[in-house]
Amino acid sequence: MAQSPTIAIPKKSTDEVDWTTPIRNLISQSYGESPDNYAAECVALQRCRQDAVRGAGSELTARDLLYKYFGQLELLELRFAEIRVTFPWRDAFTSKLTTQTSLAYEKASIIFQIAATHSIIASMQNRSDPEGLKRSFYFFRTAAGMLTYINENFLHAPSTDLSREVINFLTEIMIAQAHEVFFEKCRDEKKTPALISKVAAQTASLYVALVEGVKEFQGKKIFDHNWLTVLGIKAKYITALSQYYRSMADNAAGKHGDALVRLTVAEKAAKEAHTQTTTAFASYFVTTQSPTLPADAGTALVELTKTLLAQCTEAKTEGQRDNDLIYNAVLPPEATLPAIEKTVVATPIPIQDIYGTPEVQKTIGPDLFTKLIPLSVHESASVYSEEKAKLVRGEVEKADIADNECRAALDSLGVKEGLGRYRAMVEGIITSGDVVPREVRTWQNEVQNAEDNENVGEMLAKLDHLKQNVRGELDTIARDLEIESRDCEAGRLKYEHHWTQQPSSGLTKDFRRDLKGHMTALDAASSSDNQAISMWELVRSDIEILLDDAKLDDVFTRQAQQVHDRSGSLLDIEDGEGDWQEREKIGGYVAEIEERLGRLNKLGRERSETLKDLKEKIQADDVSHLLLLSRRNAPEPSLFATELEKFKPYQLRVQSTVQYQQVAIEEISQYWKSLKDLVGRGADARKWEEKEKRKTASIKRFSRARDIWMEVREGVTKGLNFYRELSELTVHLRRGVKSFVSSRTSERESLIAKAETEKRLTATASSPPPPPRPAPPPSIESSFSSMSLRGPTSPPSNSSWNRPTPPLPPPPPALPVHSYSSSSPSTYTSQPPRPPHNQPLSAPPPSNPNPYGDLLSAVSSVSSQFSLDPSPPPASQSQYSSQTQYSSQTPYASQPQYGSQPPRHPPPPQQHSPYPPPPQQQPSYPPPPPRHYQQQPPQRQSSSGFPPPPPPLPYQSQQQPYGTPTAYATDPYMGHQTMPPPPPQPQYGQPPGGYQYGR
Repeated sequence: MAQSPTIAIPKKSTDEVDWTTPIRNLISQSYGESPDNYAAECVALQRCRQDAVRGAGSELTARDLLYKYFGQLELLELRFAEIRVTFPWRDAFTSKLTTQTSLAYEKASIIFQIAATHSIIASMQNRSDPEGLKRSFYFFRTAAGMLTYINENFLHAPSTDLSREVINFLTEIMIAQAHEVFFEKCRDEKKTPALISKVAAQTASLYVALVEGVKEFQGKKIFDHNWLTVLGIKAKYITALSQYYRSMADNAAGKHGDALVRLTVAEKAAKEAHTQTTTAFASYFVTTQSPTLPADAGTALVELTKTLLAQCTEAKTEGQRDNDLIYNAVLPPEATLPAIEKTVVATPIPIQDIYGTPEVQKTIGPDLFTKLIPLSVHESASVYSEEKAKLVRGEVEKADIADNECRAALDSLGVKEGLGRYRAMVEGIITSGDVVPREVRTWQNEVQNAEDNENVGEMLAKLDHLKQNVRGELDTIARDLEIESRDCEAGRLKYEHHWTQQPSSGLTKDFRRDLKGHMTALDAASSSDNQAISMWELVRSDIEILLDDAKLDDVFTRQAQQVHDRSGSLLDIEDGEGDWQEREKIGGYVAEIEERLGRLNKLGRERSETLKDLKEKIQADDVSHLLLLSRRNAPEPSLFATELEKFKPYQLRVQSTVQYQQVAIEEISQYWKSLKDLVGRGADARKWEEKEKRKTASIKRFSRARDIWMEVREGVTKGLNFYRELSELTVHLRRGVKSFVSSRTSERESLIAKAETEKRLTATASSPPPPPRPAPPPSIESSFSSMSLRGPTSPPSNSSWNRPTPPLPPPPPALPVHSYSSSSPSTYTSQPPRPPHNQPLSAPPPSNPNPYGDLLSAVSSVSSQFSLDPSPPPASQSQYSSQTQYSSQTPYASQPQYGSQPPRHPPPPQQHSPYPPPPQQQPSYPPPPPRHYQQQPPQRQSSSGFPPPPPPLPYQSQQQPYGTPTAYATDPYMGHQTMPPPPPQPQYGQPPGGYQYGR
């Protein structure tokens, strides 16, 4: 049977278009990027249009190329909505060229091309094949959908083929032909006559409407006149088919009169269709003039109408015979026949459904300009990311709450801690494989690893060795300083005013301060050492057990065995059968609780895996493309809600794990309560409690031993570091003291030689002239008087002390004598020349209690007669002593002073220890003392054996060596405030009342 011809929509034609230049300009202006980075994309877009509009070998390939180009146009418009390109298109019916710069015109023309391609594909299908029939039905509907999209989205069409009237007319043709194809499907599948008649009636009504609508285009010469003829023939042809199949349904329903009348109407319509086909179409149809119709359209319509007319005539003749002979039904008038029901079976397929299929998306391919994202899309993507983050935070919070609830419930019940107890009670034995607790094993490994490297005993021995070395060095330094000071003062007592070496206590003040600090720190460190040793002795035995695996295992095994043996008699008293029954019940409860605990662990793992999958899914979710596509369609909130729905399954999985967990916790609580009620205070319970008590005590014992061991080890390590640093400081101090003592010894030897020379010269100058006759040898008394500055004369009267002393002859220039000024300790004054040697010196009164007071008066009176040129003092004072006199603030001021002359038989000076007593206990090692000294050569003192009294300035105004404060601040070694210095002592040669020179 011939196939009914269908109408295809003609295609538009176009010329070449330049996409590259406008896109490059927009990229540079709107996005601020280099257009050269998108040169390949521009070339790809240009090639895509060329392939789409030039056509291809097959209509299916042309359709795919058009799909791809239109998809890229949609994406391009979202980025370059303001682009202006010249698009020339010729009308599909009038061939008139229309040029527009709007991107919408290009899109509408491409959609028209897609609709025309779909109509051609549908018309080319072999509808005798079920698959071909399905494809024809689908493509007629998609063509209608494309045309509908043009009318709904593009207004003010610049060309005739895109006008609203033409698009509506073409859409109705596509829908009518789709109904016709469906009618053929129902007829070929031999559906019921009633259904077929309904589909045919709807198809006939659509064609009748087209025949009425085409009258509007008469005279405009838009459509092919053969279209109008075919539409009129099909309107009558399908009307006849609807009446024919409805008569069959009426006959089946017993309405023989109605059926006969409908056959008459069908025969009439078929005859008109056949007549119009043979007279007005078949003889005049030329294929070249109507390329949108099949080549066999004329012959096919003639055959179809002729066949239908014969079927209607035959059915009418048979129906009249049956009615006359059998039914005798009354024939109703044609106008009174009920109208045939219509069924709509074909509607346009929207363009969104077409482009939403995976096949079309794959055909379109990736976005050519995917790297160019508008700012608005970035903002929307950020909002969507925040929505996803809220969702994840909510699910994570639910999971955390569930985990905390599970942990809190199990902790409150004490299931995990007590379940092992009941399990051991069920087993009824005490194994020794794991008697040592895990934490004790951990401590054992820690102690063994540390002791293998260096044990505490070796560290303590090394600590004591370093301490003894430091103490020996400090004792040597103290001894050297005492010997040097004693030698200096011994020379001063022996040579009196001839001894000009500066006292050692001022020069060694910094040395002694550092020595004192080092000794104090050493004493404090020794106290800390003793404390560490005491702590070590407390835990030494326990640490030795930890170092021996066998001993450690034996401790816990022996305790467990003692409990087991002690409780054996109690178990023997119990009834054996009842005990085993109780253990079986306990074992059942333990098994049920363990099964629920395993279920909780599985639920926790499943929840964690679900959250992990959810996070990965959300991390990989990128809706920028969808946001770009839906910028003008769906609002963002609705799009976000739709996209977030895909995470709903993960949320449901998390929620289900929380519900199952609550059920498992309730069951565990019930079983645990029953288990505790069952066990009560039986023999097994008492045995376990005693075992746990002993085990806990042993754990505390080794925990305490390990903590004290760590403290001792840490303290000894700090002590070793302290002694090393203190040893370095002590060596540095000893070098400084050794250099100082050596320099002072050299100076002292030089002064001794000089003093001996002065004494000989003085004795020679003051002796009387030799007599003319030889004199007897002088006595010892005369020898001593010859050495005195007063001469051998008898003591003068008291009035002679108030008379000025006559000047003495100048001494030899090699014996300079200097004295300090009473106003400034750092200023030298020249002595006046001595009187001649033949003038006698005034003798002091015999009642003077100070045997060195006469010497002081004589020196004061004679000093005005010396005229020497002393060398200028150094620019700066020695850093070991800022003054030439002792300060009352020195920490060593309490030692005996040698400046004032003692009585004839002075008592031995009282020795004072320069070090304060060590503290009772020092909890930690003090930091090493700072270095306060530098090696400096000592300065020589003036020839006067007595330093001047201190100036009237306050002590704080004097220059202190190395920034030494007037009182000790916080001791860096002891960590507490040291004692203030002793009260000021009289200076050398100065009585308590304040002796003034020249008085």
